[in-house]
Amino acid sequence: MPTPPDGTPLTPLAGGTDGPRQLRPLLDTVLEALASGTTARGGPFPSGGPATVAHRIRTAAEPLIPENGVGSHPALRTLVHALAEGAADPADPHCAAHLHCPPLAVAAAAELAAAALNPSMDSWDQAPAASTLESLVCRGLATEVFPHGAAPDALVTTGGTESNQLALLITRELTRERGPLQVVCGANAHHSVRRAAWLLGLPRPVVLPTPAGILSPTALDAALGGLNGPALAIATAGTTDTGEIDPLPQLADVCAAHGTRFHVDAAYGGPLLFSHTLRNRLDGLSRADSVTLDLHKLGWQPVAAGLLTVPDAAVLATLDHQEDYLNAPDDTEAGIPDLLGRSLRTTRRPDILKMAVTLRALGRTGLAELVDHTCAAAQRLADLVEARPGFVLYERPTLSTVLFRPDGATDEQVAAARRSLLTEGRVVLGRAHATDHRDGTERLWFKATVLNPHTRPPDLEALLKIVEGSTAR
Repeated sequence: MPTPPDGTPLTPLAGGTDGPRQLRPLLDTVLEALASGTTARGGPFPSGGPATVAHRIRTAAEPLIPENGVGSHPALRTLVHALAEGAADPADPHCAAHLHCPPLAVAAAAELAAAALNPSMDSWDQAPAASTLESLVCRGLATEVFPHGAAPDALVTTGGTESNQLALLITRELTRERGPLQVVCGANAHHSVRRAAWLLGLPRPVVLPTPAGILSPTALDAALGGLNGPALAIATAGTTDTGEIDPLPQLADVCAAHGTRFHVDAAYGGPLLFSHTLRNRLDGLSRADSVTLDLHKLGWQPVAAGLLTVPDAAVLATLDHQEDYLNAPDDTEAGIPDLLGRSLRTTRRPDILKMAVTLRALGRTGLAELVDHTCAAAQRLADLVEARPGFVLYERPTLSTVLFRPDGATDEQVAAARRSLLTEGRVVLGRAHATDHRDGTERLWFKATVLNPHTRPPDLEALLKIVEGSTAR
């Protein structure tokens, strides 16, 4: 361990020439603790409920700031084990509640390199190589969305919420001289759209009913026809509750007829672009003025891995900002890249590294196989639900979300069964309200979001069997 001139030992650093040597034994401890914690959990979710989990964590973490530290290996061993034992594990095929993916090992390994090097993406002199990599990958991914765009580009974000907020902000600035921006979206849109309008001081969005689960072009046409000032229409390619995709070509036609800017939240469904068999479900996406992507959903990246893509980088100039210590004008004129306008955040991680490593490691074919297999597993789950007399399927899945419920059960019984499964730690399912197509009644459904590409038919059969036993009590 290096020591300063006065002889006082220093805690090792992750970077520098000695960093890799210092990290190696610590990584062994982390991996052992992950393994032991996962084994102790024994399933997709910790059993016992919130109080039991909280007690276990308090026992491991307290005292939070001891007078004398316990040392690196004991601290890692205790807390990583406790976190793994108390985790919801998306790598378990019975953990299917949310858009919460099991990250690829290669992407998680890239995260280690990013953390050790610790570049900050707010000025070139803090991230010379990472900023170049980010520029390349952002343009490449934006070109996937907008193959015929004038100059496709993207901004790296923390996820769909930030991306949607940026889309509203950019549109507000581009249309400011024409009056207050009016956002129009469906009731199926992500809640971040309404929150973004609130944060930006915009009028309350016009929220159109979506009884069929998707935004109707006819309803959008009527809504836009009643507006006078600038508007932004927002469609969704992969809704949170059902995974459905709005009719993008028809919605793009409506927006074009009204001269309305068009944003698509494809945080969930965007990676279908990698699939030769499923990408046609995103027809019309390239006609948007901006598109949200999240690769920490159907891209299997560790959080966070979001992007806001645009067909022409010129619109991003509205985010330009100058601070002398980060992007002095004379430095910019001398050819040093200006990164400050690439985000509303200042300090930010090099999240692009894990995306770049994954894209290069798997290629289009490898990513397509993961997307296709995951969506096929959801279809298989729907088959199994339909084959069980005691269950009702909401509809065939568009992406990888499957809604189902016990036939004849009340909403209260569905909610109670879900909580019981969580407390037991055996199955992690989500919940969603949706209209029952049989009689038009809104009901509560179990929501299984299949995001594990390793899920196999026996896993799905076992999941349904457990749920069936829980709801039969």
